[in-house]
Amino acid sequence: MTDPRLVEIHYRRLPDRLRVYCQRVVLERDDVIVTLSEPIAIESPMVNDGHVMLEEGSLVLWFTFPGVWHDIGLFHRADRTFSGIYANILTPPRVEGATWHTTDLFLDVWWPVAGAIQILDEDEFEEAQKAGHLDRETATRARQEAEDVLRLATGGAWPPQIVQEWTLERSLEQLGAT
Repeated sequence: MTDPRLVEIHYRRLPDRLRVYCQRVVLERDDVIVTLSEPIAIESPMVNDGHVMLEEGSLVLWFTFPGVWHDIGLFHRADRTFSGIYANILTPPRVEGATWHTTDLFLDVWWPVAGAIQILDEDEFEEAQKAGHLDRETATRARQEAEDVLRLATGGAWPPQIVQEWTLERSLEQLGAT
């Protein structure tokens, strides 16, 4: 593929923050869309338990599933070393051609290469509820999604097979960007 389709993801963070991410489509099927981020631009590394998850220049391979309340990111450091699997709990993306809309629901699930899977950002989730940014129904749905991901992963039924099939290397080759 020499001219990959680009998508703009309008990512809302309650109460009023909006970021737009541009990503290249690697694979598009009825049940999943796989996209590759641009190299990450962040001021300081994203770290968990002393291990770098993302840093300046990192790449993330994203798996978006229609109707699902989380997406999955394969996180890679700037040197392309795989650092772990990230599930971002969010509203199911509304896909309108090359423009997508979704809202972050604060909770995330992180499964590092060397370590136990865990739910992240519970403090932010609780603060959002107290501030009234999440209604009871949405908060309950977000909590259930995070717990379901954790339970499925612990039982060996998560992530889905497609996530294991599409590596960063395979995606870059598909895009002609090795």
